[in-house]
Amino acid sequence: MPTSAIPGRLHLGCPVWAFPGWRGTLYTRDARREDFLSQYARVFGAVEGNATFYGLPAEDTVRRWCAETPPGFRFSFKFPRAVTHDAKLVGADRERDAFLARMALLPDRLGPLLLQLGPNFGARDLPALDRFLRELPHGLAIAVEVRHPDFHDEGPGERALDALLAERGAARGNFDTRDVFAGPAADAATVTAQDRKPRLPRRATHTAGPAFVRFVGRNTVDDSAPALAFWVERVASWLGAGIDVHFFTHTPDDAMAPELARLFHRLLAARWPGVGPLAPFPGEAERSRTGQGRLF
Repeated sequence: MPTSAIPGRLHLGCPVWAFPGWRGTLYTRDARREDFLSQYARVFGAVEGNATFYGLPAEDTVRRWCAETPPGFRFSFKFPRAVTHDAKLVGADRERDAFLARMALLPDRLGPLLLQLGPNFGARDLPALDRFLRELPHGLAIAVEVRHPDFHDEGPGERALDALLAERGAARGNFDTRDVFAGPAADAATVTAQDRKPRLPRRATHTAGPAFVRFVGRNTVDDSAPALAFWVERVASWLGAGIDVHFFTHTPDDAMAPELARLFHRLLAARWPGVGPLAPFPGEAERSRTGQGRLF
């Protein structure tokens, strides 16, 4: 890709923020649930939002999320399953509009909304996707994630999908699960992840708007470094071309997702120093301060 005079911006994050198991590492030891988001946003610039797949948060809750995060932070919430999986994008105008109205309460915090389509949404359903994207508000950033084999064989279905997304200004959501399947499962969480997550060829496609990647690594984070090396090169190329990148790290039960994100940032910073520093984890900083105090 050509180099742009204005490089893209990295929005790095995890699948969730309300994870009590991160107390003592990402979060301070005594952090309350209402502290999680503000502490998370000290370190990461974006987060996925899976809860909206099942139901909409209250308006006051969304406004509070906006108040608890700094300018430049981005939420990438998932469209409700009633829209994507139950209706397969057809005849769910009420559910779609209710979701978009709730997301509009995050005007300057809204990242690409994730339109995750089910494994039975294939090439024959592309006209429904075309209509759905055409009816969305102009300028709304969308990432479309697909799981049907029609879109992973480099055949006419995949070419038609990528062309449609480019025409409608939507990103292709790249969901890379290969690393979690790269070896035998070493723990129960990995067994569950290998059972539940799709096993599809890796795609690193940019069609329009910000590039969008969800990467699933291992609980032994350092073992994911070879798989992350591919994404370091691809993300550096996108950033150099002036393309913003939203990159989210998952692990089998997400307990190690912050550490995986930090590893990716470290590897990328060595390749692309313009990405800037990553702030210390509040929980680790707290332990460091406590340890120094004991010295005196």
